[in-house]
Amino acid sequence: MTSSAASSHRIRIGSAPDSWGVWFRDDPRQVPWRRFLDEVARAGYEWIELGPYGYLPTDPARLAEETSSRGLRVSAGTVFTGLHHGPAVWEETWAHVSDIAALTRAMGAEHLVVIPSFWRDDRTGEVLEDRTLTPGQWRQLTRQTERLGREVGDRFGLRIVVHPHADTHIDSEENVGRFLDATDADLVSLCLDTGHYAYCGGDSVRLIETYGERIGYLHLKQVDPDVLAGVMADEVPFGPAVARGVMCEPPSGVPALEPVLAAARRLDAELFAIVEQDMYPCPPDKPFPIAERTRRFLRSCGA
Repeated sequence: MTSSAASSHRIRIGSAPDSWGVWFRDDPRQVPWRRFLDEVARAGYEWIELGPYGYLPTDPARLAEETSSRGLRVSAGTVFTGLHHGPAVWEETWAHVSDIAALTRAMGAEHLVVIPSFWRDDRTGEVLEDRTLTPGQWRQLTRQTERLGREVGDRFGLRIVVHPHADTHIDSEENVGRFLDATDADLVSLCLDTGHYAYCGGDSVRLIETYGERIGYLHLKQVDPDVLAGVMADEVPFGPAVARGVMCEPPSGVPALEPVLAAARRLDAELFAIVEQDMYPCPPDKPFPIAERTRRFLRSCGA
């Protein structure tokens, strides 16, 4: 977002392909991208994320035409990284990041959501590596993330916002705090996903109150506590947990979003709050009515 486009509202609500069951560039179980754009606009949202790179058109001119014709604008792109592996993965990481960053910048957005790599496969549950990083891996994670923030800022004028995520190494209150304490606030901000943070036992309001200056972006979602209890008891990977319905429609889950939004407003900062209700896979007619109801609910919260 450019400064001339700043809204008078401090929290700008949007949605994302994720809320339409989109996790992959191309999957027959996902709604076509035109339908997503049509429905997200009809549900009353003005801001969207790009989702998995290649799901929406990657030609900037075409994407600009498709979004502007529906009254939509892009708030951020998303990249996946495994930076705890150190310099050995930098070139591969940058090749992935640069294409997405270029499209994100061309669409007028200023944020790049950075999701750490999973320690177990989110579909099969196969353990890919140890769930606990060594001290050396933590050093690489923080240093390489700072490098990414610097390069993305210098080359594309974007701000990275790192997304704590279930089944990654940046997940719990302890690990999120450790990551933030070890990274430069000028280079690295946080995308607080209220659902993932609750999934991993975190308190979103406390995080905002403790690390307010580091909160650069929000993802709004809720967790069904009953489903989550079963997921944790059975050690279910994140993908199958979503299929069980662990992420639920607001306001039926946790955390309560009213106090989260109130805490975010007290930061006196311009923030995006993007609705992301994980629903992969889902019937094609399921997302739209949920999106409409969620938008009405967030309006009732003052957003």
